[in-house]
Order: sequence, then C-alpha cells, then structure tokens
Amino acid sequence: MDIDSLDYFSDPLLALDPYGLLDYLAANKPVYREPHHGIVMVTGYEEAISVLRAPDIFSSSTIVAGTDPLSLFPERPEGDDITGYVNSHREYLPQNDQIVSADPPSHTAQRALLMGLITPKRLKENEEFIWRLTDRQLDVVLPQSPVELMTAYAQPYTLLVIADLLGVPEEDHPGLLGLRGGGQMPGAGRSDTGHRRSTQGHNTLEVFYDYFVARIEERRQQPRTDILTGIALAKFPDGSTPEPIEVARIVSNLFAAGQETTVRLIGTALKRIADEPETQATLRANRELVPRFVEEILRTEGPIKGEFRLALKTTELGGVPIPAGTPLLLMNGAANRDPRQFGDPADFRIDRPNARRHLAFGHGIHTCPGAPLARSEARITIERLLERTTDIRISPEHHGPAGERHFNYMQTYMFRGLTQLYLEFTPKG
Repeated sequence: MDIDSLDYFSDPLLALDPYGLLDYLAANKPVYREPHHGIVMVTGYEEAISVLRAPDIFSSSTIVAGTDPLSLFPERPEGDDITGYVNSHREYLPQNDQIVSADPPSHTAQRALLMGLITPKRLKENEEFIWRLTDRQLDVVLPQSPVELMTAYAQPYTLLVIADLLGVPEEDHPGLLGLRGGGQMPGAGRSDTGHRRSTQGHNTLEVFYDYFVARIEERRQQPRTDILTGIALAKFPDGSTPEPIEVARIVSNLFAAGQETTVRLIGTALKRIADEPETQATLRANRELVPRFVEEILRTEGPIKGEFRLALKTTELGGVPIPAGTPLLLMNGAANRDPRQFGDPADFRIDRPNARRHLAFGHGIHTCPGAPLARSEARITIERLLERTTDIRISPEHHGPAGERHFNYMQTYMFRGLTQLYLEFTPKG
C-alpha cells in the first residue's frame, strides 16, 4: 500500500471506509509521520497506551485543534519544552474550557468533581430508568417500520437518558434538545480551516452554560432533594466550592458529548445486527452474548476514530523522534485493531476473549467517565429490540439490497458514525 500518497485528513473516501489504511498502519507502522501535514499518527496499541499515560509530555490541549494547532497561537513556540508557553496560551485553542482538553492538575480536580456526579448508586438508578425509557421509545418507533433510527430513536433516547442522570426536569427537555442542535460535536469537520486567533466560537458547548449556571445557582439558594442540588453542592477534592460556571462546563460536556458518541454506537451496533442474519440469530438464541457483542462493536468500529495530542517536550515514540510542538493523532480506532494485541483484528468475533481491552473509551486519566452509561444504553436497546421483534432488517428502499448496501457516514477524521440508518421491524404478535 502506497500510504504516503493517501491524505487521511482530506480524502472523503477515507471517511467512508478508513479501516484499510488504519489496519495497515497498526500492523506495519504503529507510529507514522504522514507527509501531507506532518502529523504523527499513533496507530499501535502499546504506543497509544504510552501516549495516554504521559499527559505531561503529550498534552490534550489540542484534542480538537486540527492539523496545525501551533498556527492558532500568536507565535509558534520553539525549544525542547513548550509546556509553559502552551499553558499560558490555552485560550487560543478550541474547547479550552472543557475537561477533555485539560491536563493535570486542572484535569485532576475537574475529573474528581465529575466522578462525584456519576456514582455507582446514581448509575444503578439511571439504569432502572433506561429500561422503562427504552420500551417507551420503542412503543413509538416499532409501528413506524421502516424508520430512520438515528433521528426517531437514538438521538432523543440518549438525551433523555443523560437528562435523567443529571436530574434535568422533564419540562426542560424540549428546550435542551433545541440547544443540542447548535452544540455540535467539536472536531466534526474534515479540515481544521476556520479557526481564529481568538476564543470566539471555540467553545461549542457554551449554548448549555446559561441553562446549567442558572439551575446550579437556584439549587444553591434553595436546595431540594434532587440530583441537581447534589451537583450544585459538590466540591473539589480540596474542599473548595467550584464556581457555577465551572460546574456548568463539566455538566455540559457530559450532557452533549455523552449523547453524540452513544448515538453513533447504537447506530453501528444495530446496523450490524440488521445486516447480518447469522449474528442476529446468534444474539436471539444467546442473549447473554449481547454485552460481549457491544464490546466487539466498540473495538472494531467505535465512535471515536482519533483525537489530537500535542508533544510538549522533545521525546521519541516507537523509535520515531518527536520534537516538541509536534501534533499527534492518537488513533483509537486503529489501536483497537492492532494484530499484536488482537488476533485477526479485522474479524468480528462476539466471543473474542480480550475485546474489552479496547481503547474506545480511552485509558487512564482520560477514560470516558460516561462509559458505563453508554454500554447500558446500547445493551438495553439491543436486548429490548430482540425481545420485542422477530426480525430486524436494513431497509432496501433506503440503503439498497443485500450485497449492494450504501450508507452515509460522518465526514470527519475524528469520529465514526452513520448519519442515517433506516430499519424495518417485524414486531412480535
């Protein structure tokens, strides 16, 4: 494969099917400096783990900053250690106020606050709600066959799940859903053009801040026995009380980002079930395999293909010199298919014993805190659909006949997901 001729960051065909290239890189060049933009693509599993375990060297500050993050600063930093410069100029980077772009020690305090909101007790209560919600949503969706699942089911479903987890009153759901239309996932474009040397437009979750700040201030003044009050009264590990905007930023990230990735996970999982009769039959006969099926979906085609890092210090990775200031693309979607970690990685195996070692939800301090929630939503959706139908099919009217299917995917080098999925159901009598 002539990989140097392929521009991963601009070729629309690679958005549709990136796995030929990613599989080749994971197997042959786990650390690869591509020639078009000078990005170091980290596709090997162990190499990706090394990056994730060293936030002091590989900063998350540029996680969605595109292929030339240094151009966003007033000047390009030089030297073998640019940590001080980057930390003092973070306001020039997109999503600079979000936990996903933070590094320790700021990240440590923010994550501790967030994990205090997603307790095992709260997740258990939320899962009980998910079971009820799933049937309620399927009551609407199943009679519509064929139905566009992403819009009719996955998007409102994931919003309602996270709204329940956060204790958002039901009367506020429609307004937040409207805001969600404007709060798109960061990094969703295929190019990094359009960035400015200011903070304006860089924090795409700002649309939620006013709402959550107002709720937090209300609960601090008039506490109730609800979840939002618990969020409003939460403290940092050192005992200090965060400003309302600090809490609002963390909650907004959980609210928005958690929805989007789970929507894509549900779509990818149901596409495979609907398009592979043998897989569907196996799951119908062995419901206990559904959790393992979800893990293999996450491994082979997870919703995050890659995310950027910035080398703060001159180092080396996998034998490749990495000067300070080098942008890296940490390819979760490739590392999960590294043959050194997963045998025959392109094969989809429900019974794969080590599938859960995937990096679809990150690793270490940047492990996605909403991972248990996403797993529950996908698992329960699949279990209830299998229970309430005798057959789930791809709509040939919308996607073509078997063997000639066509699907549209997000045109982005960071995320993997269907934009539409039309399904047909045969409900149980």
